[in-house]
Amino acid sequence: MSRLFAVFAVLATILVMPAAALAQGTDPENTLYMDLKDGRVVIQLRPDLAPGHVERIKKLTRDGFYDGIVFHRVIDGFMAQTGDPTGTGTGGSELPDLKAEFSDTPFERGTLGMARTPDPNSANSQFFIMFDEGSFLNGQYTVFGEVVEGMEYVDNITRGEPPANPDKIVKMQVAVDAQ
Repeated sequence: MSRLFAVFAVLATILVMPAAALAQGTDPENTLYMDLKDGRVVIQLRPDLAPGHVERIKKLTRDGFYDGIVFHRVIDGFMAQTGDPTGTGTGGSELPDLKAEFSDTPFERGTLGMARTPDPNSANSQFFIMFDEGSFLNGQYTVFGEVVEGMEYVDNITRGEPPANPDKIVKMQVAVDAQ
């Protein structure tokens, strides 16, 4: 009887787990779906590296903060930056700034890092996604996640500082909450 229960438990987990998270073997509570104009980007969050930053990103995501926010700084061969409700690169959420959570994890293609001012403890809501490797950022910015699916959609984000017609995050969701 307990063996049958175990089979049903596994089946139940498979049926309720979002498909992309299941395909990646990830934790849906620490997976984001970021919908862009061209498709869905799946992001694996790294609470093991930056628990405070991950909690902030999930809170803002659940509050709908990122829905409709533009990519205000997109540099070819470097990164795409978003998370500023003013679209200027100078804004953030109304929450207090975060204390730095630097790690040895390198900035590579698909890495997500928190933007900040020259003050290391000034990250708030803005983040960036690396187009290419950026070792000069290592140990100086907080790594909090990585793109695990849909990087081709990130590659299609319109370039510029700011772009003339900036792309935006259509919708961002924590996978466990996704509909």
